[in-house]
Amino acid sequence: MKTVFKFYSLVTFALIFFLGNSCVRHKVEKFEMAKPISQISIDRVNSMPNLPEPFKIIDFKTIARNYDSLVYDSQQKGTYWPLIWKDNSQRNFKQETYGIYTAMGDVRQGKEHYNGIFHESLASIGSVLGGSLVGVDKSNQKGENYVGMLKNYFNKETNWNIMMNNTSPEVAQLGGGYARDWWYDVYPNVMFYGVADLYPNLDEFNLILKTIADQFYKADLALNGNYSYSFFDYATMEPQKNWICTQQDAAAGHSFVLYSAYQKFGDLKYLQGAKSSLEALLNQNENYFYEILMPFGAYVAARMNAEQATNYDVSKILNWTFDGDAVCREGWGVLNDNWNGYDVSGLVGSTIHNGGFAFLMNTYDTMWPLVPMVRYDQRYANTIGKWMLNAANASKFFYPYEIPDEHQTIPEEKIHTKGVIAYEGLIKKAHYEQYESIKAPVAIGDGMHWNKENPKVSQFSVYGSGHVGIAGSIISKTNVDNILQLDLLATDFYQEKTFPTFLYYNPNSEEKEVIIKTGEQEIKIYDAIQRAFIAKNIMGSFTFKISEQNSSLLVLVPQDAKISKRGDKLYANDIVIDYRYSKEN
Repeated sequence: MKTVFKFYSLVTFALIFFLGNSCVRHKVEKFEMAKPISQISIDRVNSMPNLPEPFKIIDFKTIARNYDSLVYDSQQKGTYWPLIWKDNSQRNFKQETYGIYTAMGDVRQGKEHYNGIFHESLASIGSVLGGSLVGVDKSNQKGENYVGMLKNYFNKETNWNIMMNNTSPEVAQLGGGYARDWWYDVYPNVMFYGVADLYPNLDEFNLILKTIADQFYKADLALNGNYSYSFFDYATMEPQKNWICTQQDAAAGHSFVLYSAYQKFGDLKYLQGAKSSLEALLNQNENYFYEILMPFGAYVAARMNAEQATNYDVSKILNWTFDGDAVCREGWGVLNDNWNGYDVSGLVGSTIHNGGFAFLMNTYDTMWPLVPMVRYDQRYANTIGKWMLNAANASKFFYPYEIPDEHQTIPEEKIHTKGVIAYEGLIKKAHYEQYESIKAPVAIGDGMHWNKENPKVSQFSVYGSGHVGIAGSIISKTNVDNILQLDLLATDFYQEKTFPTFLYYNPNSEEKEVIIKTGEQEIKIYDAIQRAFIAKNIMGSFTFKISEQNSSLLVLVPQDAKISKRGDKLYANDIVIDYRYSKEN
């Protein structure tokens, strides 16, 4: 059954709808119309193009599923394939695990090199997360439990007792940043917490998850608000400095893990630690965005403001994420540029290295926290909607079958990617002498810099490509090419019970009519931007309009749900559907 909703005056409809609904709390006889919520802008996103060119949104979900099918197939044939191998070194746990190549043809890796021990959790945990987000059961895939095998990255033999980028220190100097570059030690735990929420019935993870949270809690206590270090020794609980930048945004990673632990286990010390680490980040006077952790701080700040009645400065962290004015790792942020007719705005990386150098993994992984953040603070809907349109559009340029041959370093080698492995980066001016003549944008990768024996195909990033499932789980197309449906729940881990929630941003200079599928259950639809129900008795599909350069944030609520207001929040069947319903803004 197809239902098309014809718009009445919003106020008129609201009165008709709510006069028949008296099931509210605190003796509220009917709902007063809340004002549509005002938007908070981020200057760097404001200056991004409304309609990026050339425009095309690739099918991230299909790419993610194809990646998983091919990369997790040990029988794949072809030069540089297969990309997976078994590691029976049994580090940390008495079980077999596995490795995924960091880059195609990487001479440091595979079962023939270093006894198969050198592999990175950025690839393994990242690709398990990506595949799981698009519906692949990684705990039972052709008889293999790839989720369970991730435990070997939990470095208990070194007494660090956290997830790390390698399973042991003996291969740590081969690449990556094991125990010397803080984000490499924190981010595997962020990813692992994400994976664990997708497999809540794996009780074997609970002790690891609690131990990680305890380690981060104790580390935050030891740091006492000062995160101005290059890394932290989680065995001795001592911060350290070396030649690598200090990484104050490690506090954002601590805060994310600790708040996730609080949601899972309910221990108030984790909430205390989440607040303490986030406040350490916010107390910085300069931007210390280093690699990927900063945007997780924005998510935690918005979520704790919504759920814990805190008042953290979300915009401060968002500006640090986007502005490209980071210190020490100078220029790290989000690109806002056009290179020879190619809009590269929205991609994440260095805004200044060789004119700009964006990375695939960082772009995908920034989507993870920033999209669900909008559910907790819809004042950022336009900002995140516009950024996501730019980022989703420009992400295709990493893929060798999507960017013209003249803008990539090794187009003659793209057959080896089988359509699922992308270049690691996109740069304005190539950082290899032999490719300096290629006009921007240049699809490229760092692999040949990691080891002088690495072949040129090591520019194809297996690790970064494995994170595509983040985008695949969030982004869907609508009937309007440049209006995306963004699933605000896909990467909102450890969420309280809720209803399907989607963000739509209209970048056009005129109003657009959007048609979405709603399923066969009868529902009513709440728009958290309007802060009002806009339709009822909907089944099958729904047609609505979005004004120019504006958003709709729709919550699909069961038709018979009882609506109530408590404090600033709006509930349906005791489930929050708007955290800012009664706030002035």
